[in-house]
Amino acid sequence: MSTRAGFPARTIIFDLDGTLVDTAPDLAAAANRLLARHHRPPLPVETLRNFVGSGARVLLEQAFAATGTPPEPDILDGELLPAFLMDYEAHIADHSRLYPGVRETLTALRTRGHVLAIATNKPQKLTEKLLSLLELRDHFAAVIGRDAAPRPKPDRAHLDHALAASGHRGPAVMVGDSITDLKAARAAALPAILVPYGYTAEPLHALGADLVLSEFAALIDCIHPA
Repeated sequence: MSTRAGFPARTIIFDLDGTLVDTAPDLAAAANRLLARHHRPPLPVETLRNFVGSGARVLLEQAFAATGTPPEPDILDGELLPAFLMDYEAHIADHSRLYPGVRETLTALRTRGHVLAIATNKPQKLTEKLLSLLELRDHFAAVIGRDAAPRPKPDRAHLDHALAASGHRGPAVMVGDSITDLKAARAAALPAILVPYGYTAEPLHALGADLVLSEFAALIDCIHPA
């Protein structure tokens, strides 16, 4: 950290789900529609919210386990996951919304000269569609989904690829909501900043992040141009 308050950074890498956008309502709805087609009872959104942070495959694995017999891996990968992703794509922004202060803060950071990027474990196609529908895509110099990265988070290769694609020069930081984001930042030797909401069951202050924000807009005062 510099002698000035906060972290010096030219480039800021963001996670997407649980950090910039609350996608849990649409993910939960798609999961419950799939459960219904397989004669399983629906699960509360708050229950499914706890399954969201590790990707669609884990979400389905845990949702089916919570409502009966877990699916066999070949059924999960060959049938359930493709059906879920197709349905979710059709409803990807029905109820998903930016967290408070996100749009204004991203605009202010860009105006101040920061380069913004996204590194998400969401598939690239779905990431691009969601950002477009929420009119957020133009804020980012690079958007790297799970299948566009050499190896996904928590591997540092995901962040390295996002930095390279953004034309990165100078210091950078990672902003996320989970232990996955924290581990990726640590592996890439970047400061890790966590938002105070999102999709992690662990107490945020126990994870060892460099900073846990009070709110997303507080990011403005925690990072300064390098």
